[in-house]
Amino acid sequence: MNVIRFSDLCAQGKVQGQRVFIRADLNVPQDDQGHITEDTRIRASLPCIREALTAGAAVMVTSHLGRPTEGTLRPEDSLQPVAQRLSELLGQPVSLVRDWVQGVQVAPGQVVLLENCRVNPGEKKNQEALSRQMASLCDIYVNDAFGTAHRAEATTYGIAQFAPIACAGPLLAAEIDAITRALAAPRRPLAAIVAGSKVSTKLTILESLASKVDQLIVGGGIANTFLLAAGMPIGKSLAEPDLVDQARAVIQAMKARGAEVPIPTDVVVAKTFAADAPATIKAAQDVAEDDLILDIGPETAQRLATQLRAAGTIVWNGPVGVFEFDAFAKGTEVVARAIAESDGFSIAGGGDTLAAIARFGIESKIGYISTGGGAFLEVLEGKTLPALEILTKRATG
Repeated sequence: MNVIRFSDLCAQGKVQGQRVFIRADLNVPQDDQGHITEDTRIRASLPCIREALTAGAAVMVTSHLGRPTEGTLRPEDSLQPVAQRLSELLGQPVSLVRDWVQGVQVAPGQVVLLENCRVNPGEKKNQEALSRQMASLCDIYVNDAFGTAHRAEATTYGIAQFAPIACAGPLLAAEIDAITRALAAPRRPLAAIVAGSKVSTKLTILESLASKVDQLIVGGGIANTFLLAAGMPIGKSLAEPDLVDQARAVIQAMKARGAEVPIPTDVVVAKTFAADAPATIKAAQDVAEDDLILDIGPETAQRLATQLRAAGTIVWNGPVGVFEFDAFAKGTEVVARAIAESDGFSIAGGGDTLAAIARFGIESKIGYISTGGGAFLEVLEGKTLPALEILTKRATG
């Protein structure tokens, strides 16, 4: 994917004295008192901001926070706590600027935070007049917010159309590189893990990956629907019987390419969905009518682990069992550790996936961890993300 990279502009000396507008993702969780409870996204934005400051730019940063109503700024929607945290982390003042669309005063070496961009009327609908006005504030626009790349909004798309230069920040560039490495030019065999409660929410992803991957591992409620498609009993487990035909079509599409959807041969079941429910390992064909499948069994987990250790590239989205409950976490742990041990390149994304990675302490063993959420899923679906599309257009003239 051909985009202009902000790091290259800095290295070429093209940022000195320029007004740089950075669209970051600073949408951090807060408690009822407005205190930030987890600042990973703020910390992740620092390299881009520091790079701009070091290069001698006048720096403006904005982000969304929460779900504000356009035209109305409520106290809980304000980026004031973020400005304070940025000041602490950068070691220099970061003032919060409200009503900034008509103009911003910032000198080279300074950084200001522009109030919640989604408060501006026209932001969500990518209004052209708003986009042009924002573009007039800067000499260089930098998108460093992959988590919003699937949205065509004024600060993610429109401003990139009209700014003199539009480029990708280091976070966004890293996502582009990881996605390209995993999906556009993967080392084989390419394995994908797609797990979740419903096939319906991941069907387009499964169909897209079925034409690309060598192994398509399904987990969670999705696996139960695939078990039904394979003619296996699932008891009272979560599944979508009306999507069995689609699951069979995915299996057939993979088989036609000489690829595989590994169906669990053993599972871990319980009679109730509870952390303290007694867990029983059963052969997949022995699941009783009153059983709930809550994890893959040890035989299946080891078979998948062997495949994953031998993979050249691994794409991981979703735990394969109810890993929040200790009795049903083993399958996800075995799979996670196999990914960590693999010599192949791995990319992981999705909230539950990130939680599993953190639980098993394998962050440093994953090739790339995407924080994009919905954007990551849309990439797996084979969609073109609007924010990346416009940066590509601007890079090629």
